[in-house]
Amino acid sequence: MKDTFDENNPRKAWMSLLAKAPQGRVAALLDTAMKRPAFTWLRAPEIGSTMVRARAAATGAPFNLGEMTVTRCAVTLATGEVGHAYIQGRNKADAEVAALVDALMQTEAAEHLRVVLLDPLESEIEASKAARAAKAAATKVDFFTMVRGED
Repeated sequence: MKDTFDENNPRKAWMSLLAKAPQGRVAALLDTAMKRPAFTWLRAPEIGSTMVRARAAATGAPFNLGEMTVTRCAVTLATGEVGHAYIQGRNKADAEVAALVDALMQTEAAEHLRVVLLDPLESEIEASKAARAAKAAATKVDFFTMVRGED
C-alpha cells in the first residue's frame, strides 16, 4: 500500500494532489488563478465513510483497519466536462473545489491550472513531507557496539 505516482496517468496524479491538499488550500489557489466557472451538481457533497485496509509489515495479508470519514461530490461544467472528488474528512467546500478543479483539468485551462495550482501544491506537499521526515530523523538513535579487547 504505497503512495503511487503514475506518469502515464496524469488524472490519477492531480486527483491525488487534490485529495492530499491542506484544508482550504486548493480553494485559495484556484481563486487567485481564475474566476470559478458555473457548474451543475451531478452529486452534491455528501459525507460518508469508507473502509481502510492495511497490511501487517506492509507485506502481509490485507485486513480491515477501520473506517474513515470521506466527503464526495461530482460536478459538470457547462461545456460538459465532469469532475469528481473524494476528500478525507467532513469538508464539503474542499470536496466541491476539488471536483471543480478535476473538471477544469479536462479543459483548455489545464496547463494554466497545472502551473498556478498543481505545481505549487505539489511543492508544498513535498516540503511538508521533507520537514516531517527531518523532524523524525532528528530523533533517530543509532545503537552501536564498541569492540572490547576481551575476545
